[in-house]
Amino acid sequence: MSKLKMAGIAASVVVVVAIIGWVSTAPYLSNQGLGRLPGFIIGGTPTPALDDFSPLNDIPGPMMMKQKGFPEMVVYLSFVGTPDGIISATRPDGGYWAERVKERGGDGWLRVGDQTFAMTANRVSGPEGLAMMEMWAAKSGRTLDEPLYNGSEPLREWEVYFWTPRNES
Repeated sequence: MSKLKMAGIAASVVVVVAIIGWVSTAPYLSNQGLGRLPGFIIGGTPTPALDDFSPLNDIPGPMMMKQKGFPEMVVYLSFVGTPDGIISATRPDGGYWAERVKERGGDGWLRVGDQTFAMTANRVSGPEGLAMMEMWAAKSGRTLDEPLYNGSEPLREWEVYFWTPRNES
């Protein structure tokens, strides 16, 4: 085999290993470009549903979410644990994960710390949604009338999702 052909094969192997490494580990957390997607593998330890999800609020950072179906992209979400489940929210801009919940149902997995839970998301609106959004806003250090950042909508306009445990079968 020629040296040129061997070099081409070696370069291809390096590129494939690098891509698999990124997809598997996603070693960074940012809010720009591809940094918003930690990969395809959610990781963590499969954990039975908790009797109370409130203690998860003591774990720093965002949670990771992966929905059933293809493509199985993992995304970071801010959250609030409650006794009955987990609250998440998103801007009303037709974003990736919220549209998938609406179109395909909310079955997926949430990872908080090293615990991974089988959960189902349901959109919550009206007074109940505003009450949940108030909890989410408080954890973010904001009020419902403030945007999370310049250029975004006030938090009261965001879409609220409530994640409850589901049986893995």
